[in-house]
Amino acid sequence: MTKRNTPRVQTFGCRLNIWESEVLRAQAGAAGLSDAIIFNTCAVTAEAEKQARQAIRKARRDHPDTRIIVTGCAAQIAPDLWADMPEVTQVLGNHDKLKAESWEKLAAIDGSTLLVSNIMEVHETASHLVDSFHKHTRAFLQVQQGCDHRCTFCIIPYGRGNNRSVPKSGLVDAAKNLVANGCKEVVLTGVDITSWGNDLPSRPRLGNLVRHLLEEVKDLPRLRLSSIDPAELDAELMDVLADDPRLMPHLHLSAQHGDDIILKRMKRRHLARDIMRFCDEARRRRSDVVFGADVIAGFPTETDQGHQASLDMIVAANITHLHVFPYSPRVGTPAAEMPQLKPEIIKTRSRALRLLGAQQLEGFLDSALGTKDQLLVEKGNCGHGRNFTKIRLDGEICPSGRLVDVDIVRRDGDSLVGRKRARGT
Repeated sequence: MTKRNTPRVQTFGCRLNIWESEVLRAQAGAAGLSDAIIFNTCAVTAEAEKQARQAIRKARRDHPDTRIIVTGCAAQIAPDLWADMPEVTQVLGNHDKLKAESWEKLAAIDGSTLLVSNIMEVHETASHLVDSFHKHTRAFLQVQQGCDHRCTFCIIPYGRGNNRSVPKSGLVDAAKNLVANGCKEVVLTGVDITSWGNDLPSRPRLGNLVRHLLEEVKDLPRLRLSSIDPAELDAELMDVLADDPRLMPHLHLSAQHGDDIILKRMKRRHLARDIMRFCDEARRRRSDVVFGADVIAGFPTETDQGHQASLDMIVAANITHLHVFPYSPRVGTPAAEMPQLKPEIIKTRSRALRLLGAQQLEGFLDSALGTKDQLLVEKGNCGHGRNFTKIRLDGEICPSGRLVDVDIVRRDGDSLVGRKRARGT
């Protein structure tokens, strides 16, 4: 049997975790931990933690003698809880997981280990350059880490620390390396990428970074943004959206709710009108732009009218790709101390939001029939279009990583089917 060169890594949660899994996969392998199983956990919801625990128990049953290492946000926030699991060998903190010396320390110790630094005392971001992505044709590039905001429902700042931005020069080098290794699309990611630059000299904004990357990495075909905050318009970002077609026309908003009272109780920095203003301005600049959004269902004190406001906002802003999160209290957050809704109410409202999201997506997909798009083939002739819609290529088999111009011919469930466009058409 051939020995594995890299450890098995199971990633939960956000795109930033996907990026970090590439870093820790390489560093753990270099430290001699090729046979370990590493769980990069998420703490956004109780369900995410439950899934990680189930996966860890299954891994121990299937691999009784293998070293199991747990890291990520959940491990950072409550390291002792994970260390107490009999299936877990070692626990590593969120900042520690990005340092080569941490993996070397773990490799040198056979028994149980808990290595977790105080994330609130960390002031630097990881400076790693990820040259390629394991089993991914799209690459995620970390532009910042942490969050300075304290939304009442969110535990993530305690797992990630405060905002730390990666300077532009390092990001340009990283993007060039990714393109040189065959990457066709780079996704800028972080905990709160809208806050990029707040801690850098002259306090540049995200739009400035996007423009700089597109100017300096001219052979990058596609640049995409992960979740952004609609609290304030970034004029330069809107300019780039209008001027450069390489910035993909899909913006995913951290909207969270459509009711102003709930948004204030969430301690969000925007109101419902700010979401509408953001979408209206982006559409004015780029007619083909589409929007996704994160929305929380059943936040404490949410009334029927408040829930309806979220439904109304989704329709008014014409949100196409909806991510619905049933509210779950996180110990240590202010929202956990607020009057909670009954679980069945949260479940019913989550179902209503998801149903509306499915209807919104279906309407958008139907409107795309007969249009042209560009598909980035990811796996099995399937991938994503420029507006992040899932597309399956009909006909000839194309290798992963290929950009294909397509005519959209039909809808297939929650995705589109495209045919390769003839040259010159």
